[in-house]
Amino acid sequence: MSISSRKSLATLFAVGVLATGLSACSSSGSGSTTKAAAGATTQAASAPATSGTPAAAPATSGAAMAGQPFGTACAAVPKDGAGSFSGMATDPVATAASNNPLLSTLVTAVKQAGLVDTLNSAQNITVFAPTNDAFAKLPKDTLNAVLADKEKLAKILTYHVVPNRLAPSALAGAHKTLETSNLTVTGGGEDFTVDGKAKVLCGNVQTANATVYIVDTVLMPAS
Repeated sequence: MSISSRKSLATLFAVGVLATGLSACSSSGSGSTTKAAAGATTQAASAPATSGTPAAAPATSGAAMAGQPFGTACAAVPKDGAGSFSGMATDPVATAASNNPLLSTLVTAVKQAGLVDTLNSAQNITVFAPTNDAFAKLPKDTLNAVLADKEKLAKILTYHVVPNRLAPSALAGAHKTLETSNLTVTGGGEDFTVDGKAKVLCGNVQTANATVYIVDTVLMPAS
């Protein structure tokens, strides 16, 4: 073989080796890139999902949740003056009740029992206040007899008082009264019943020293 032929073969061999090397490098780089991409995809898939919207908070709608009076009878409370919600908030509970037209019979009973000072001087109490219509449900003879018996009247009225403020969220359950026995409230939200019969008509009414729940039935202690 001539010298010229040997040089041609050597040149072709070198070109072939170079091409093979470049092909191998290209193939290796592509595999690394693919593996890296696959790894990134796997990592992203395994990462905890994060949403741009935070988890919804529990619903707290309604007047009771907003700390406002609630209930159908609240509409009958005066819009302004001493008997309004803002007016009652500045007076102790017996005085506040005397300015509320829904509670005139209760006020008469409280005076008759000699409990005005007791209620006005108490701190942080809850009062279940029967409306005039609640007292009207009682037979007239029964009502007159109760009003004439100061000791019995005081027992009944103090059964309507719990010696701590109860927010709507804490209202359901059994609560010891000033009379010393327990009353029981069932329900929730803006729908409560006391002792299984007295419905709360207007609740979460604030006075200077009490939270008041106006009810449609006079409560009676067990004995």
